[in-house]
Formats: sequence, C-alpha cells, structure tokens
Amino acid sequence: MSQLFAGKVGLVVGVANKRSLSWAIAEATAAEGASLVLTYQNERLHENVQELAAKLADPLVLPCEVTDDSQLDAVFAEIDRVHGGLDFLVHGVAFADRDALTQPFSEISRDGFARTMDISVYSFVALTRRAAPLMDKRGGGSILTLSYLGSDRVLTNYGVMGPAKAALESSVRYLASELGPRAIRVNAISAGPVKTLAASGIAGLSSMLQNFRDRAPLRRTVDGTDIAGAGLFLLGPHGKGVSAEILMVDGGFHAMGV
Repeated sequence: MSQLFAGKVGLVVGVANKRSLSWAIAEATAAEGASLVLTYQNERLHENVQELAAKLADPLVLPCEVTDDSQLDAVFAEIDRVHGGLDFLVHGVAFADRDALTQPFSEISRDGFARTMDISVYSFVALTRRAAPLMDKRGGGSILTLSYLGSDRVLTNYGVMGPAKAALESSVRYLASELGPRAIRVNAISAGPVKTLAASGIAGLSSMLQNFRDRAPLRRTVDGTDIAGAGLFLLGPHGKGVSAEILMVDGGFHAMGV
C-alpha cells in the first residue's frame, strides 16, 4: 500500500512529551512514510524528545530555542545538508508566563507581552522564512501551525494567549498569500482543549474540558488522533487545494451559542 508521505521530509517543532499535539502529527506523518526532523527547546526536554524519536525511523533530533536565530539557522542548514530540501513544517510552539494568563489583560507587562508574541507568533514567521527556500527545492510544500478558539473569543484564564493566537492566525493568512505563488501552502488547526503540557498552565482546565463535553455537538473533547488526522489532510496531497485556512477541530464547539 502506498504511503501519503513516502519520500517526504518534515520538520516538527514543539514536541515536549507524548501528549504534545505536535507529537501526534509527527507520529501520523511518520506512519505514512515521512522522514522527520524533531527539535527540542532545551536540555530539560531533550530526553523526552529523544525517547519519542526512538519510536520513529531514524529521525534527526536537533536543539532549537526559537528565540535564538543562530539555532534556527543551524537547524535548517542541517536539514539542507542531510536531506537537500524540506516538504512540510509543523509549528507547535506557544508560551506565556503563568501571571500573563491569570492577571487582568490590561495589567500585562511590556516584557510579558513581547515574550509571548515572540515565542508564540514570531517564531512561526521566523521558521517559515527559513523553510521556504528548502521547500522551493522540492517544488513547494506545506506549513501548519496550531491555534485555539481564544483567538476569536474571550476565554477565562487564557489572557495574553488570546491576542497571540489572533496574531498567529493573521500571520497564517499573510504568509499563505505571500508564499502561494511558490506552491507553498500555509494553514492552521484550531484545536479544542487537550491535556497537553502547554494547556496545564491554564487554570480551570478540567472545567473547560467538561464544558466542551457538555456543549460540543459531538459531546466529547478532541484528542491527539483527531488533530493528527486533520494534520495529515492539511500537510498531505489531499489538502493540496487548501491554504490560508483555520480548520476548526473541536467537535463543533465553536458553532454553539449561549
């Protein structure tokens, strides 16, 4: 049986542990034949990522602190050296200090706001800029990031991440417009709440999950397999006509009113 990603090379940024949505997408694309490059933020997460990488077919595992341009340059130089190009990129990076999530939004510090935007939004632009030339070598490619409903609605204890996700989704559209003539597609998945490492920093996560189960048309929350399936579509050949899209994968919760 042919595999959707046979002969394709993908970079997945943002894997922290086995619950990461980036990891769910990595596993799914690898199962479909992709050769992967995984990155880790720091030595604390290196062991986690290395253990997960051992489940795949000899992936590259590279350090990548997304606020360090020299590390970004080194990642793409190594991808070019080993693979001579890149077919897809998954960006699953987001961060805000705990205080920035719980304090009144009007009280966020200048540094806290800038740090959130740098890691959660600018990293996507910085990675895309470096990925595009390697995708040109393959005749095009696909770029995917992860968003959340807080980009469009005010959610309790989501704080500065709401404006950050709004900026991220706007970046998807601008990058899709710019890179489309080069046959590079840019999309996002807006996932329902999942118990990931990043989500653990949100106070009241358990009640949020129950609210989704109670109100979503499917009467359940989503999980990594739901996000991975959507990722396969957007990154792979079946999504070749889709770009600048924010695909809602939340059991239909976003459609519900009061």
